[in-house]
Amino acid sequence: MTTLILARHGETDLNRDGIWQGHGDPPLNDLGRRQAAELAERLAAAEIAAVYSSDLRRAYETAEIVAAVKGLDITAEPDLREMDVGTWSGLTSEAIATRFPEMTHHDGEEREAFDARAVGVLRRIAGAHEGSHVLVVTHGGVVRALDRHVIGEPRAVLANCETASFRFEDGTVARID
Repeated sequence: MTTLILARHGETDLNRDGIWQGHGDPPLNDLGRRQAAELAERLAAAEIAAVYSSDLRRAYETAEIVAAVKGLDITAEPDLREMDVGTWSGLTSEAIATRFPEMTHHDGEEREAFDARAVGVLRRIAGAHEGSHVLVVTHGGVVRALDRHVIGEPRAVLANCETASFRFEDGTVARID
């Protein structure tokens, strides 16, 4: 059995302002760095064998703060990126409704392709660390994709630096928190 602890990255100015980020690459803001430090404190006593992160700056910076406390290196994984939201990236929901009133879904990555990418990389990570606990710093969409895979629908988006744990065992996945 392998346990993946999925953590959403800390806050960015774009999160704070309600702007869709997708593959955008903003850094953490001051609150985001404090959130990451608090996450590191919460995980200080946890037995973590490895740390993986999306290669986007907001996730990687969060992972750096936690990994430094744990004395672990980070493996950057592009497949842990958030969904590509195409032309919606960098816009608020209000701006999207004004600019693209006919669009009910963004013109970026299709949900099925995104879910397959997200679940696939998480299965690969779990398979590479059989019997261990692994921290994966990623994005809300990746956690929602795994929830869709496990329970058929996503739970609410995690808050910045909130975690969700999943057990991978004998080809099955279950949320354990």
